[in-house]
Amino acid sequence: MEKQVVLITGANSGFGQLMALEFAKEGYMVIASMRDKNKSKQLFDTATKMGVISNINIISLDITSAQSIESLKIILQKIGQVDLLINNAGYAGAGFSEEIPIEEYQLQMDTNFFGAIRVTQCVLPFMREQGKGMIINMSSISGEIGFPGLSPYVSSKFALEGWSEAIRLELAPFSIPVILVEPGSFQTNIWTTGKKVTIKSTMSSSPYFSYMEQLDTYLQRNRKKDGKPIDVAKKVVTIAQTKHPKLRYVIGKGTRSTILLKNILPWKWWEKIVLFILK
Repeated sequence: MEKQVVLITGANSGFGQLMALEFAKEGYMVIASMRDKNKSKQLFDTATKMGVISNINIISLDITSAQSIESLKIILQKIGQVDLLINNAGYAGAGFSEEIPIEEYQLQMDTNFFGAIRVTQCVLPFMREQGKGMIINMSSISGEIGFPGLSPYVSSKFALEGWSEAIRLELAPFSIPVILVEPGSFQTNIWTTGKKVTIKSTMSSSPYFSYMEQLDTYLQRNRKKDGKPIDVAKKVVTIAQTKHPKLRYVIGKGTRSTILLKNILPWKWWEKIVLFILK
């Protein structure tokens, strides 16, 4: 097959959908996966208008299901190759830890973290046999900075970061680079329909209720500051075409300086800054 094959999870909306369209424009064969194919209309219609629908193959994939991963393996066997995997699917679990059932933490990790592992384990045999490939894991500024009210999401992204570091070293001998992309708070559905707040933290009777409102106000206020989501999609295409990509790419206005500040300041100073901006 002449075309490069890219598998993107969570391609029905947000960064995933934009990346599917950008890679299709670049002539890649895009396997655009999503849990519910009924949500593919926007991607299908946009790709048709752009004249790139022939480069997109929309498939159902539930990254939390072993059976669904087996179905993916059969699809990849028929295609015969996969050159790039983008682990993008996920959502943002929110609320305050005291009020979040452990089951919600488990579901968050099963999607954002273990889901990425399942898909990667499915894809790696193809890449090793080819002697080449690339894995891009869509992390977040939340993979480097803990934030109150988002502990499930933050935990899943911190885990993704550590795992990515480890497997980058494991796969280096096979010429399969692993890359982390860390966007800031871009205006995507991860902070609206993609955010799942635990029920107790939404109730006025919660001791954290006013704090939760402060956090939500801050997140909504800052969603537009980092730039346009299409900038992230275009950057990922550029990374995919880079011969020797580095481990981390931070994207968004102020995101790099925020991470740097957190890493160099004494914790007590950083804590005061965070609590101050949330007032």
